[in-house]
Amino acid sequence: MYIGRVTGTVVSTIQHPLFDGRKLLLVTRLNLDGSETDTYDICVDAVQAGVGDVVLVLDEGGSARQIIGKRGTGPLRAVIMGIVEQVDIAEQRKA
Repeated sequence: MYIGRVTGTVVSTIQHPLFDGRKLLLVTRLNLDGSETDTYDICVDAVQAGVGDVVLVLDEGGSARQIIGKRGTGPLRAVIMGIVEQVDIAEQRKA
């Protein structure tokens, strides 16, 4: 699971039936300071996220399929399961 930013949309006219009627979004992972990394996923949207939103991504196939209500196997690996409003990180103290 990670926090990322939706940076684009993906359009596919020919796709696996698991994706029929589902929006695919390009999500870039974020560092703890909120900056973008070079890592991204193409995610199924389960929460009506849009470009620019900071989101919570579940990137484990079996659990991702459960979120969208599909059991068994299929090509789904990552799903957007929340829109992040705020992130608070406790200050770390050095020993």
